[in-house]
Amino acid sequence: MIDKLDFILALAREKHFGRAAEACGVTQPTLSAGVKQLEEQMGVLLVNRGSRFQGFTPEGERVLDWARRIVGDARSMREEINALRHGLSGRLRIAAIPTALAMVAAMTTPYREKHPNVQFTIWSRTSIEILDLLENLEIDAGITYLENEPLGRVHAVPLYHERYRLITSADAPLGNRDTVTWAEVAEVPLCLLTPDMQNRRIIDRQIKIAGKESRPTLESDSMILLFSHVRTGRWASVMPQKLAETLGLTGTIRSIPILEPEAVQTIGLVVPSREPMMPNTAALVQEAKRLAPMLDT
Repeated sequence: MIDKLDFILALAREKHFGRAAEACGVTQPTLSAGVKQLEEQMGVLLVNRGSRFQGFTPEGERVLDWARRIVGDARSMREEINALRHGLSGRLRIAAIPTALAMVAAMTTPYREKHPNVQFTIWSRTSIEILDLLENLEIDAGITYLENEPLGRVHAVPLYHERYRLITSADAPLGNRDTVTWAEVAEVPLCLLTPDMQNRRIIDRQIKIAGKESRPTLESDSMILLFSHVRTGRWASVMPQKLAETLGLTGTIRSIPILEPEAVQTIGLVVPSREPMMPNTAALVQEAKRLAPMLDT
């Protein structure tokens, strides 16, 4: 039955029979037959069919929830047995919001020193995408905001607090200030993340609270691109303090605290809420707990 539940998970991810079959490494007729057999076993229709995939029935949605649990538990069992025999190995898949990407190495580097047979794949994703990927078992862990938006069924480990800075040239407007307000920030030419990013929504909200409107002159989903524009001396941006420091401030680029009011957001590790936890994931959680007091300084 596990393979048929994998088909259901693939359909939930791909929303297309052909792509789901390709993701599972089978032909489309094989996938369709597997779903049909599962429906016959359950005695209900699980998938709304037409010329293409049209979503799950209410019963299919419940089976999808169970599929996530059962397939996740089966993977955890295989990984735990393998870890007992050979130690931790395999691949850890982690997705992080763009503002936290630079902090991932602080966890993965000491992790790999302890468990050299583990490999990593790291993606940059929005906070909403991270939760979807976790739910569909496409990643093992995420690094994201722990507040503002519902996290769902996850286990969360706070890592550090994100505080915001105006990043601008020393000779630009506001560049000689020790602190600035959100109202003042709204008046300079900003380059910011795109609106689908929670960081951008946080910044827009702070500017709105200050009685201003967010009107960035450039948007991107890449923090590196934003920082490269700031370094020209013609742009400014709002970035988390830790990220700005990691990117490397120069003598001509300043990081100025934004106050009135100071905005603080909690960044943390999120993993599926499952017991027992997959060994690789459990080791990552332990590393996060060890690291958190050092990060949040």
